[in-house]
Amino acid sequence: MSTSYGKNLNISIYGGSHDEQIGVIASGLPKGFCVDTAELAAFMARRAPGQNKLSTSRKEADTPVFLSGVNETDGKLTLDGSELHAIIRNTSQRSSDYSNLSFVPRPSHADFAARKKYGDGVDLRGGGHFSGRLTAPMCIIGGICLQYLKSKNIHIAAHLYSVGGVKDTPFDLVSVNAKDFALLQSRSDFPVLNAEAGDKMKERISLAREAGDSVGGIVECAVIGLPAGLGEHIFDGVENRISGIVFGIPAVKAIEFGNGFECASLFGSQNNDPFVTDGKDIYTMTNNCGGILGGMTNGMPLVFRAAMKPTPSIFREQDSVDMVSMTPVKLNIKGRHDPCVVTRAVPVFEAAAAIAVCDMLLD
Repeated sequence: MSTSYGKNLNISIYGGSHDEQIGVIASGLPKGFCVDTAELAAFMARRAPGQNKLSTSRKEADTPVFLSGVNETDGKLTLDGSELHAIIRNTSQRSSDYSNLSFVPRPSHADFAARKKYGDGVDLRGGGHFSGRLTAPMCIIGGICLQYLKSKNIHIAAHLYSVGGVKDTPFDLVSVNAKDFALLQSRSDFPVLNAEAGDKMKERISLAREAGDSVGGIVECAVIGLPAGLGEHIFDGVENRISGIVFGIPAVKAIEFGNGFECASLFGSQNNDPFVTDGKDIYTMTNNCGGILGGMTNGMPLVFRAAMKPTPSIFREQDSVDMVSMTPVKLNIKGRHDPCVVTRAVPVFEAAAAIAVCDMLLD
């Protein structure tokens, strides 16, 4: 069972949450590019579990091991142009937590649909191949892509737009810039633009954890430095390419670009972005389109938001059905789970956006 993405930069992710290892195979990465391993490790650490009391207690180092595709010298990895293969070894599985779930699907998990599709033998320990754990190998390639894009003066950053209904200061669609990104980098353990809003989010997460419950949220991601004309129209637009990989992040339920759903309640005169010029460049006064017109970039900041549902594994009794006896049962979930998956997902969105942008740059 594998998952693939990309036209020019193709990645295939494999493995399960409680397998000995998970991994990624990638082709199309820029030959000769030098990867800073320390920077990659720092990026991977942002997604890794067990970092603080607001995340799962499962601890994983998430250290990538490169089996092919790179030459290593003095802490630097040089992409050699061949197929890259990297793995992450799982070291903190606790599969016994899932022994009572053999025939009882967990509400809002993939369990029921997966058993219907793949049969009783499908591995669902910790979510198996459907787990958010599989975003770790995505971050290996995404971390490399972020460094490559930075060398091209294209930068990507994301923040917690909202958690449990508590909202952060949104990106300015017209003028989001490197200063905003630097602020988020300084708060990478809990990336928000408004520290007071961040404290309220933490309180909301803690209250949910104490109640044996969970909360969802929204991540906002921005890309700056993109040239105009990137992407294609109809089925191969920028929105299509980004959405395709973003929906590969478990728990994502919706995505919007620019002012998104809000545009449906506006007049055209309110939603249109007027063109202006400084005599050298052409840009727009507003950026309701989120930097995308007709599926192509227009040179303005590319901004999108994605909503994530509350963690479905909660410590409250829930109704389910024994799929063998076809009888109703009360389910009590064990295990180690994030009370809010959104907080650790922020770097995953950056990784996903970086992979999509690199793939489009290679068109």
